Order: sequence, then C-alpha cells, then structure tokens
Amino acid sequence: MSHDASQGNPAVVGLAGFGLTTMLLQFHNVGWMGLGPVVACGLVFGGLAQMIAGFQEFKCGNNFGYSAFVSYGSFWISLGIMFLLNHFGIYKASHTDVGFFLIAWTMYTAVMTIPAMKIHAAMGITFILLLIGFILLDLAHFGYPALTKVAGYELMVCALGAWYMMAGAIYAQVFGKPVVPMGKPLIAC
Repeated sequence: MSHDASQGNPAVVGLAGFGLTTMLLQFHNVGWMGLGPVVACGLVFGGLAQMIAGFQEFKCGNNFGYSAFVSYGSFWISLGIMFLLNHFGIYKASHTDVGFFLIAWTMYTAVMTIPAMKIHAAMGITFILLLIGFILLDLAHFGYPALTKVAGYELMVCALGAWYMMAGAIYAQVFGKPVVPMGKPLIAC
C-alpha cells in the first residue's frame, strides 16, 4: 500500500473512520452508551468519509483499499439506515435479519482477510480480528446473545488496530521515515 508522497494518503481517513465508528459501536454493544452517536458517526465518518477515502484509493490504483473502504463505508451507512428505519418502524429489520446481514459481511471479510495478511502484519491482524468479531456477532444473533459483549471487547482491539495503521502512515510522513512498525506479511506466497 504505497502512495505518492506528494499527495495525501487516503487510508489515514479511511482507517480513522473505520476505527472510530467501530469503537463507538462496541461501546454500545458492551452497554456503555446508546445508539445515537453510532448512527451519526456511522452515516458520516464511518460511512461517507470512509467511502470518499475508498474512491481516493481507486485513484491511487489500490484495489484493496478501494474495495475495503468503499465496502465498509457502505456497511456503516447501511447499518445506520437500518437503525433509523427500525426506530421509525419502516422496513423493520428483525434480529434474525440483522444476523443474516452480518453473515454476508462475514463472508466479504473472509475474502478480504487473505490479501490483508499479504500486506503486513498490522493489516493481517486487524482483518483477522474483524473476521473473528463478525463471527462472534453472527453467533450472537443466532442463539448465543452473550457473545455480543465478547464481540464488543474483541472488536475494540480491532478498532485499535485500524488506528495503529493510521498512526503509522501519519507518523511516517510527519517524521520522514517509518516510526511505527507494521510487521512482515503473515503470508509470504
């Protein structure tokens, strides 16, 4: 994931939006706060800003970043809209409906985890944590509700992984050299 040094790196916004919105949803999932901030942030920072970052990744020729940021930006906008529709009683999504929504995202995440492991350790670990988090949420929606809190704490670590990579990209530009190690790819082939 290299970018032209004369231009900004769109991943810093995409990773920031993903990390912050993921963190807020997990604060909700473990019972620390309500849904209001999650919906607002999901529509704007996790959603719109992440999608814009993805479209900028397209201009950089980065298909991984393009797919990840546009897709997860769409995830957040969709989730925010589902929360709003449920609140207003329009096209309500049942607990099972949300479960199937999450299963579809688990499948997408599984596909994306393989190339993530080829980029560097930080990316691979963040995606593995995201995949585990989705699986826990899938199970929580289909018979094991206590796993919502487990997923909440686990996905907080995933959010920190996104911020770690964001910090690495920002610090590297500010200090003129890599400061935060990303680690070797988890798969070499």
